[in-house]
Formats: sequence, structure tokens, C-alpha cells
Amino acid sequence: MGRTWWLVLGWLAASSSWAVEVHDVRLWRAPDHTRIVLDLSGPADHKLIVLDNPSRVVLDVADTRLRAGLDKLALDNTPVRRIRSGVREGDDLRLVLEMSAVVDPRSFALKANDQAGDRLVLDLYDKAGKPATVRKSVNQSAKRDIIIAIDAGHGGEDPGALGPKRLREKDVVLAIARELNRLLEADQGFKPTMIRSGDYYVSLKGRRDLARKRQADLFVSIHADAFKRKEAHGASVYALSTSGATSTAARYLAQRENAADLVGGVSLSDKDGVLAGVLADLSMTSTLDTSLKLGDTVLRKVDNVAKLHKSNVEQAGFAVLKSPDIPSILVETGFISNPAESRKLATSDYQKKMARAIHAGIRSWFLAHPPSGTLIAWRKQQGEQQYVIARGDTLSGIAQRFNVPLSDLKSYNGIDGSKIMVGQKLRIPTT
Repeated sequence: MGRTWWLVLGWLAASSSWAVEVHDVRLWRAPDHTRIVLDLSGPADHKLIVLDNPSRVVLDVADTRLRAGLDKLALDNTPVRRIRSGVREGDDLRLVLEMSAVVDPRSFALKANDQAGDRLVLDLYDKAGKPATVRKSVNQSAKRDIIIAIDAGHGGEDPGALGPKRLREKDVVLAIARELNRLLEADQGFKPTMIRSGDYYVSLKGRRDLARKRQADLFVSIHADAFKRKEAHGASVYALSTSGATSTAARYLAQRENAADLVGGVSLSDKDGVLAGVLADLSMTSTLDTSLKLGDTVLRKVDNVAKLHKSNVEQAGFAVLKSPDIPSILVETGFISNPAESRKLATSDYQKKMARAIHAGIRSWFLAHPPSGTLIAWRKQQGEQQYVIARGDTLSGIAQRFNVPLSDLKSYNGIDGSKIMVGQKLRIPTT
């Protein structure tokens, strides 16, 4: 009995020496920083140390054991050359990151919530140079482009909603966003900018800040809806509400999307402390009115390729839409939680159709209501537009893009058949 009792005590001592376990380590590369996330079995205290000669970042995690491997982390295109681990003072975990470049490291812990467990986040911000900022370009006698900020929702450790066969919202919406970006790049007078260009997370406030920094004329956030009931279906367009949501579903969706920061990993210091002032500004400007009208134009185009969840633009308190000076809409491209719509969302064909619909709505609005000082506004005053034919263009596609009848486009340019050439200029009749 005595020997057994001592064995039990020894086992308890060994098992309790590590209060927390790291069961996974994940890494993402963003344009301006590298993020490393430790998934923990519970909360743990930690300390960050920066060492020179050679350059190292050290992370000490109290009473913690590493159960995950480090050798499969993709360190290419990151400032981290190597990561090694060790045990410190008996039961503390030490991670040593050997650096190939100088960084500004920041760390914070995230408590477990409904979407994710306890995590420890290490962000390594680049110090050498900053990514180029998109500015309102000047061309044709100081006539600038219209800048469209395209926001693919979620990303990185936040997959967004999950559909059948583990279809991830973040992957679907990034594909749609990239296609929308491609379409707008082909349009003279428009300049798209991607808020998230890869698989990494940007905070909700950070998305708004990037759009403002890039002086966007429109912020469009792309998502794929999800609901508790699988039969829920249809695409939607949303604008901000400064009071209550226009429906129970809109309120549920806004709450779910606003919780993305809990999953994506945002420190408490990143919270928006001027929300009341932002909403006050919104109530005194035409930004929200423009968002609703522009959103309705996009919704009418989306109606051509997908069933609508609601026939009007809905409103709710989406944090990502709370820009006081930029018209902002959120497009739900379908219910990823609906098996039939999930199958569509997974296909490149549907993704391109949805991108073309959003593109057509955006173009239609700005061709009718161009911001002053833009090339589009100048062309509207002149009574016509020009388009340079690119590889892959068709007359019918160009007519659809500019929202003009194909017969009008052909007759306006003296074209009898359907043959066109790359580099050829077409005059676009006013609608």
C-alpha cells in the first residue's frame, strides 16, 4: 500500500507540474507583420524578451508544456529564421525565435470564448519599410480614379462560417474579392485596393482604418452568411444601422460578424473608444444615405445571379461598416450553412458570377453619381466614356459591364459583327 501511495503522489506531482499545454502552434504572414498563435488548454502568464547579437525574440510561458510540433511551421517569407523550444526553471516553456530581421514584437493573451479556446498571440511587426499606400491617383488633367476598398471578411486563424465538407467562408470570400479586384483593375477611372490580399486576419477597426488611409470612395465587405437553420438561404446587402437592426436575422448576423475579433485575435488596446463620436458624425452626414442607395444598386444586380434573402438593403450595427466618411456596404453572397448554396459558393463559376454582379452594381452607381474631381465625373460631363479592350473581353461582356444595350454599343462604334481586338478603344454611350 505504501509503495502504491508514493507512486500515486509521484504521478500527481508530475502531472500537475505543467498546469497548461500548448496543443497547437500556427503562423500567418500579413503584409506588415508575422503572427504566431499558441493554442492553450487554459490561461497562462507569459513574458516577452528581446535579445541582440544575435537577434532573438524570447517568449516565456509559465507552467506550460509544449505538445505541438514546431518543425512544420512555414517560415519562408517571414523574419523568423528558426524557432526552438526548451524548459525553463523546471516547468516553464521557453520559445526562442532566431530572427533574420529586426522586428517590433507585441504579445497578448486571449481568453476562451464561444468560438475559440485560450490563446497566446505573438505579433512580429516589420521595421524595414512600410507597404505602399494607395492614393487617389491623378491622370488626364488632374482627374483622379475612384478608389474601391475591397474587404474579404475573416482570414488567418478566423475561418469565418463553416459549410458542409469544411468549406471555409474566408476562402470563398477571398476568391470573390480577388475576382472583383481584377474586374475593377480593368476599368479606366477605377482603382481597387484589397484590404486583405491573403490568408491573414485584420481587425474590424483595422479594416476601416486601412480604407480611410487609402482614401477610399467606397468600402465593400464580402461575406458568406450562416444561420442556425440550414434552410435559411439567399444573398443580402447590408448597411450600418445607428439604432436597431431591421430584422432578427440582421441582428444575429451583426453579432456574429462583430465577434470575429474574438476569434481573429485582437488585444484589448485595439478596441474602438470613439464609437459614440463616429455614430454622431454619421448622423450628421450623407454617408449612411449614400450607403443605402448604393447598396440597393448592388442588390438589384445580385438579384440577377442569386436568390435574395430580403428584397431590400437591411441594416444592423456592423462594426466593420462604422466609417463616418466612407460609404460602406456588406455583401452576404449566400448562406454557406445551406447545403445547396454552399455547393454553389464552392465553385469558381458562382464566385465569378457574384463578383461580376457586385462589380456591375458598383459601376452602375458611380457612373451615375461620380465623385467630383474624378475621371468618371469629367467623362460624364463630356457625354461619353472610353474603354480599351483587354484580353478575354467580349462585346456582350463589355455591354453588361457598362450597363448599356449590346446593339447600342455596336452601333455607337460602327461595329457590324462581334470581332474586336486587344488594345482597341470603344466609345461607351451614356446611359
